[in-house]
Amino acid sequence: MKTVTIYTDGACSGNPGPGGWGAILIYGAHRRELSGGEPDTTNNRMELTAVIQALSLLKEPCAVDLWSDSKYVIDGLEKGWARGWKKRGWVKSDKKPALNPDLWDRLLELEEIHTLRCHWVKGHAENEYNNRCDELAVMESQKHK
Repeated sequence: MKTVTIYTDGACSGNPGPGGWGAILIYGAHRRELSGGEPDTTNNRMELTAVIQALSLLKEPCAVDLWSDSKYVIDGLEKGWARGWKKRGWVKSDKKPALNPDLWDRLLELEEIHTLRCHWVKGHAENEYNNRCDELAVMESQKHK
C-alpha cells in the first residue's frame, strides 16, 4: 500500500461568507497542490472539502498521513464523533443536529477506502505545508468576494 502525505486547510471571510480550501498531496518526490472555493460557505465546510478533494484524487487504497489545523476535522475522525453522528441519524450526543452531514458522509466513505492517520498541526505556525495550504485557501476565498 502506497503511503501519501496530505496537508489541508480551509478559510472563510466571514462565517458564513466567501470561502476557500487548499491541499497538498505528497508521494515520494511528487507534490501536487489543489484548491477551490465557494461564494457562500463556512470555515468548517472548507476544512472538510479540502480533505475530501485530496482523498478523492487517490486512485487506489493508500495509507494516508493527514495533517490539518482543524480540530473539527481531526477530532471528528479520530475521536469517532462523525461515526457516532451518522449512527444517530446525524444527531450529536446533545440531541442537536450535526452540521455538514453531506460532507461528513462523503469523508467517512473515503475513510473506508484509505487507512488514515490523522495529525493536528498548529495553524499559522512553522509548518511550511500548512502555511502554503492556508495561502491557497485564502486566495480562493478572495476570488469569491
